[in-house]
Amino acid sequence: METSQECDVLVVGGGPAGSTIATLLARQGRRVVLLEKEHHPRFHIGESLLPGNVELFDKLGVRDQVEKIGMPKFGIEFVPPDLDYRSYVDFSEGWDPTKDSAWQVRRSELDELLFRHAGNEGALTLEGARVRQVDFDAEGATVQAVLDDGGTRSWRARFVVDASGRDTLLATKFKCKNKNPDHNSTALFGHFRNARRLEGRREGNISICWFEHGWFWFIPLADGTTSVGAVCWAYYLKARDKPLKDYFLDTIAMCPELHDRLANATLVDDAVHATGNFSYASTHATGERYLMVGDAFTFIDPMFSSGVFLAMQSAFDGAALVATALDRPAELAAARQALEKRMRVGPRDYSWFIYRVTNPTIRDMFMHPNNVFKAKQGLMSLLAADIHHGRAYRRSLWMFKVLYYFISVVNWRRTYAGWKRRRDNIRDWGPLKGETILKAD
Repeated sequence: METSQECDVLVVGGGPAGSTIATLLARQGRRVVLLEKEHHPRFHIGESLLPGNVELFDKLGVRDQVEKIGMPKFGIEFVPPDLDYRSYVDFSEGWDPTKDSAWQVRRSELDELLFRHAGNEGALTLEGARVRQVDFDAEGATVQAVLDDGGTRSWRARFVVDASGRDTLLATKFKCKNKNPDHNSTALFGHFRNARRLEGRREGNISICWFEHGWFWFIPLADGTTSVGAVCWAYYLKARDKPLKDYFLDTIAMCPELHDRLANATLVDDAVHATGNFSYASTHATGERYLMVGDAFTFIDPMFSSGVFLAMQSAFDGAALVATALDRPAELAAARQALEKRMRVGPRDYSWFIYRVTNPTIRDMFMHPNNVFKAKQGLMSLLAADIHHGRAYRRSLWMFKVLYYFISVVNWRRTYAGWKRRRDNIRDWGPLKGETILKAD
């Protein structure tokens, strides 16, 4: 019988969350094993980063490397479906003006960069290793993985970090993953060459374009390609009656501004993808011998590009918890309670806006941002991922919500119509035609 190799921490998943926490724990002098089921570089959607990521890249020591592969991004463009007017907001308008920029990146390049960095920092990294079983006991856990050649490997770990993304390894094992009943969307996306971009300093900014059935992202990348995707209500993709590419191009035609920008563009590899984008959250993120980080804990709609930031921030916070569990177990209960609370802050703040983003009131407030009661500063701090700024941020975000509810009450007929439409659209429409679930580590 094969003997298990020993380690202090075994991390499942070599995406941003897993690679980040593996790096931090290896720096502490711990024996860390990082397992990735695929081989880098591997495709992943979600190319837009936030200014909050920059500080984390600095702490990891990879900022210069990320900058070399990234397209500078200073803000966001909002494009309504029925107006010629465009709204432009800059991250520098938040509470911390130094959090003024980030990058658009190819995730295949970013994820490999972070994974290799973890190895350089001392973690033992292994690709092509799919974890099949995790068994916990009083002393730690036994983890078994299947390799590409069909062979198996086993590790004995004092602590396990689940960074398996939408595979949700431990949440599935413990049956603690709950689908969010208030959100149900799908996505169609592809990459284009020769798309017309914004000019000057705004060239790398992300554009959010609303249309009848949802919203589009338009993300320029440094290699000249542009990522374009439509996040739609599930009923829309369920009704598809033609090949996926044709349906996607017809969907783009519903947004005149986006259609114009892509008039002379061509699809890279003629490829279009479809994915279910169902939000979920686990009932808990921590245990005596384990931790779930990033999408392994919770997944929310990608509208504000918060995914990589939330994953990496949870890894930074989680690394401190792991150290407590291994070195000061008497303090673990309090540390777990504090981390459980902290890990819900970001998803909660972003979700409040995401679930209302198709409401006419929110759309109007985004199109005509006003800094009454510092509400715009609160919004821009959120969009820049400066979500732990403190009381000033909390106050201004609260005032934004007060203004939203006031305007909604004044325009109650419009508010009710928007609410009713949303309740109808979030019904579970069942499996989607041509759907590919992109499970990211």
